[in-house]
Parts: sequence; structure tokens; C-alpha cells
Amino acid sequence: MKIAVIGTTGFVGTSITNELTNRNHSVTGISRNIKTTDNPNLTIVSVDVTDVKKLTEILNGNDIVVSAFNAGWENPNIYNDFLAGSNAIQEAVKLAGVNRFIVIGGAGSLYVAEGIQAVDTPEVPEEFRAGARASRDYLNILKNEMELDWAFFSPPFEMHPHIKTGRTGKYRLGKDFALFNDENISMLSVEDLAVVIVDEIENQKHHKQHFTAAY
Repeated sequence: MKIAVIGTTGFVGTSITNELTNRNHSVTGISRNIKTTDNPNLTIVSVDVTDVKKLTEILNGNDIVVSAFNAGWENPNIYNDFLAGSNAIQEAVKLAGVNRFIVIGGAGSLYVAEGIQAVDTPEVPEEFRAGARASRDYLNILKNEMELDWAFFSPPFEMHPHIKTGRTGKYRLGKDFALFNDENISMLSVEDLAVVIVDEIENQKHHKQHFTAAY
């Protein structure tokens, strides 16, 4: 398949791109900055995602778009910039005629109890709260999207560069509620997050749904 990955050089986007190319998918990687690559299955292009016209041109002809867009955790305007970028990406996907759209969101959208999302609990550090709220609010926008066959993935609470589990290919799937193991830990390596997303691309289990995964 031909797949566009937005945010291809970021922490999550890099792993998703690697998993896709290792499975012999043809990837157009979209990033703010171009990195050189000798991977025959990968082309990296630079574009500002808020440039809807240019982004539409790049997305045209792809079978699926995966958005790992992040407005930058240290960005003081992360809330507004994340929503502006995400809405622009969604518009470009539709204009490009790509039906399948997978968004990598945040863990803050997951429920930890009935009616309580993680982003609204004291456990979320204040420096991450604006970004987490932006991701949650974009999920609510996406729920009203009727044209696209979308899926919104929330990683577990522990998913960061310090997890050295690597690629195991093992995970459990969930939907709106956070998943915990027997030790009450919600965790997944970024490499296995990529396995989840590429498995979803290939098997298409979630349609107009929020979902998650963890060990």
C-alpha cells in the first residue's frame, strides 16, 4: 500500500515509518525538516501541515494517511497550534480523496473511570495538560467526521524513550478505557505501538472509533 505518514521524523512517526517500510509498504514521510534516506520504500518531503493546498497535493494518490502530528510539547501555544494543524490535516485528507485516516493522539483521552478522562485528573503534569486537552478536544471534533473512515489511537500512559522493551509484536487492544497489566501499569514500547498501527492499517479493525493498546 501507499501510505503517507505525517510527523515521520518524530519519536512516534519514526517507529511507524520503520515498521511500514520493513513490511514493504511504500511510504511518503511528511516532516517539517527533510532527512536524507537511502530506504527505497521511503520518500521524505517537507511541508507545513497548515498549508492545506500543498499538503493535499502530497497526500493525493495515497491509500491511507497516518497522522503523528505534534505541535511541540515546549510550544507555549500548543493547544491552538495542535488543533489548527490537526484540522488542516483532516481537511487535506478529504480534499486528496483519501478515505482511511488514522490519528495518533494522546493518552489523556483515555478514561480511567466512568465519565473521567485522564486529562482531567491531577496525575497529568501541568506542563503536558494543554497538549493533552488539545488531543482530547480534537478527538471530539473527529467524532463528528462523517466522510472519512477514521480511527484515533491513544497510547498507554507509559510510552516514552526510556522504555527499552523494543519490538515484541505482543499487545492487548482496548477502546476508550486505559489498559493496565497485573502490576497496574499501562505501558507499551514505541516499537510495539508501531506494530499496533501497522496491524491496524493491514487488518482495519477500527472504523470511526477510538482505540488503545498496552501490554
